[in-house]
Order: sequence, then C-alpha cells, then structure tokens
Amino acid sequence: MNSADKPSKRTRKPRRPATARREATGDIARYYYKGNRFKQLRAFVSTVKLGTLSRAAEALFLSQPTVSLQIQALERELGANLMERRGRRINLTDAGEALYELARPLVEGWESLDHDFQTRVKGLSAGRLTIAAGASTIQYLLPALVRRYRERFPAVQLQLANVTGKDGLAMLRADEADFAVGSMLDVPNDIAWAPVYHYDPLLIMPPDHPLARKETVTLEDLSPYGLILPPQRLSTYRLVDLVFQRQQVPYKVAIEVGGWEVIKEYVAMGLGVSIVTSICITEADRGRLAVRNMRAYFPQRSYGVVMRKGKVLSREAKAFVDLVQPGLLTYRDYDETGHSER
Repeated sequence: MNSADKPSKRTRKPRRPATARREATGDIARYYYKGNRFKQLRAFVSTVKLGTLSRAAEALFLSQPTVSLQIQALERELGANLMERRGRRINLTDAGEALYELARPLVEGWESLDHDFQTRVKGLSAGRLTIAAGASTIQYLLPALVRRYRERFPAVQLQLANVTGKDGLAMLRADEADFAVGSMLDVPNDIAWAPVYHYDPLLIMPPDHPLARKETVTLEDLSPYGLILPPQRLSTYRLVDLVFQRQQVPYKVAIEVGGWEVIKEYVAMGLGVSIVTSICITEADRGRLAVRNMRAYFPQRSYGVVMRKGKVLSREAKAFVDLVQPGLLTYRDYDETGHSER
C-alpha cells in the first residue's frame, strides 16, 4: 500500500496550555461574579431597609431562601459576617454597617437609573413625585404648596398618598414614597424629621356650651363632658390620653370618629367637645364654634418633612421640599444612615 493510500490521521488542534485554560475559566468566573454581585448587594440592602428577609423577598419577587443564599454568598466572598440573625430580627455587624453605607447609594442609583436619565434629558417634565401624608395634612397644609408646585412644574406626575403615620413610615422604608409631610410624636432611629409648622391645641365647643362662658378652661373643667376624638390608633387620641393621665384627671370619650371636619360638625351639633389642632380651624369655624386655647396643658403640634435617613431625594422631591423651606434637608444629620429598631 502506498503512503498515498494510507488513511490520513485526523488533524488535531494543538492543546492550549493549562495556564491558558485556567485564565479563560477565570475570565468566565469573574464575569459571573460581577453579574451576581449586584443581585447579592440588592438582596442585602433590601433586607436592611425592610428589616426582615421575608419583606425583602416579597419586595424583590424572590423566595426567602433565595435572598438568604445571596446574602450568605456575599458574606463568603467578602470574608466578613454582615448580619446577626435573631429570629426575624436583623442586626448589622460593624462590617455590615460599612457595606450598607457603600452599597445603598449604588443599589438605589442603579434602580433609579432610567428615571434619572429621563429627568436629566427632559428636565422635570418627565418626573414623578409621591408624598405620603395624613388626611388633615392633605386637606389643610398641602393645598397651597401643591398649587405652587403645580404652577412651577406642571408636567410632574404628583401622587398624594393618604395614609396614617404608621403606614407612611412603611412607605418610606419600602421606598414607595419620596418623603412624607406630617406630625410625629416619636421619631424612629432610621427616620429624619424636620418640623416647620407649629399649631396650638384648641378646645372647641358649641357657642351655648357652659364652658363657653369661661375665658380660661382647665382640664378639671373638661372632666364632666364627653370628648369627641379621632380613633385610638391615631396620635391625637394618644396625646390627649397622655396629658389627662399625667395630670391624673379623669375624662370620658363620647364619640370616636375620624376626620377633623366630621369632628367639628358633631361638636357644632352639641354632641360633645373636642381637642383639635389649630391647623383645622377656619374663620368660618370661629363663627359657629366657641374656641379656647389649651396650650397651657397640651403641647403644640409640629408638622414638617419626614424621610428615611440616607434617602437620596430626586430632583422632583428636592424642588417640593424647597417650597416648604429652602435648604431644609441639607444638614448632615438627615444624610446619615439609620436602622429601625422594629
């Protein structure tokens, strides 16, 4: 058999050196590592902001075990313990605090990239602003501010979320609202509050009520008469109760009902008296109600801007806050991160 008739051997490609194979594998691993690092950081930041793994999983549309595994992988890759888990409660270690301060603006910046890009390109004509507030704030305090804001930025989509204080804090922590406007009695560690407006507490009653003949009314004077108050879950009820308890003066509640306008109507009908905040009293109300200042017994109620510490306000949000008071949230305290003691 001639050599030309011999079957030819299959041509083989030369093998790459082992080092080259390892370098190629390393490139893939590094790419995979970078692609997953954001998911791990997002899971970590969401868990810190929302307080529990289950809440973070719900917000990210993931299972709780997935979120937990992402955080564990992040801890292994960084070689540091980031969280201490005690039941449902999450406490950050020193390393976790440091990482949260670094990762939070990165994650929030990435998630808001599309919105920020449109805002930069089109200005405030492409933005959206969500403000959480209670019914009284929306009805009495915000209308003038909203009117001025709409005149300046008519294309911004503005949403006023009518919520209680507890629900408003939940919206802030979940980044479902840019900020809130309202009153606060207790300020959690992860929340910044900048009070701006201050209102006196007032006793209101029908003009023919026996107490209307007195220029000065004491807590003891109120004791025999039924009070009309907002529901117990709201801060006004708790504040009134606290004052009477501290002064050891008995009192009774005749009616619990929500909304200042309803309370004023019931008082005008002679169904009881009430302690309200001067924010809700108009000149028309003074024509049908007897009003006495109760600042000697009850503290003023302050209203202002509420936001999560470390929150990066959008241009739309900053523009509204500047209408409330220019430079209101520029102090360092409002920029520091804080963690809820829930």
